[in-house]
Amino acid sequence: MKRAIVVAALICGLTGSALAAGSNTLSSQPAAEDPDWLQAKAAIQARQYEQAVPQLQKVVAKDASNADAFNYLGYTHARADKAQEALDYYNKALAISPKHRGANAYLGELHLKMGNLPAAEDRLKVLDGACFFGCAEYDILKATIAEYKATGKFVSRK
Repeated sequence: MKRAIVVAALICGLTGSALAAGSNTLSSQPAAEDPDWLQAKAAIQARQYEQAVPQLQKVVAKDASNADAFNYLGYTHARADKAQEALDYYNKALAISPKHRGANAYLGELHLKMGNLPAAEDRLKVLDGACFFGCAEYDILKATIAEYKATGKFVSRK
């Protein structure tokens, strides 16, 4: 059934560019030319997470329904060891887009880092339903959970 939905969507003209990175829903991603979005993405790619935060905050100030920007805010705060802030931002992303693959995967990792295996497994279940033909986010979180179960330690895959 899921394959039929995907095929129908492709026939109706949905393209990969209309989908958000790490999401299986239509994106409210900022226009590619938005300088705040571009600066935030460049800072994240350079692992300069603290520098990305003000740019991402400008993006969500312009569009409070941008799940991708809230996901990145969660990611930047998690990388800065600000777990509560990261949780808050991931939850905002998921309130907007419950099947957002990136937010579910990163939230699952954060739960493991905090020692909450059941919550991480819940995120994996959501990803299982969100990924039509499987996805990297599901595979990475599944492997991370397996390693956590085997060793009792969280090891980031990214």
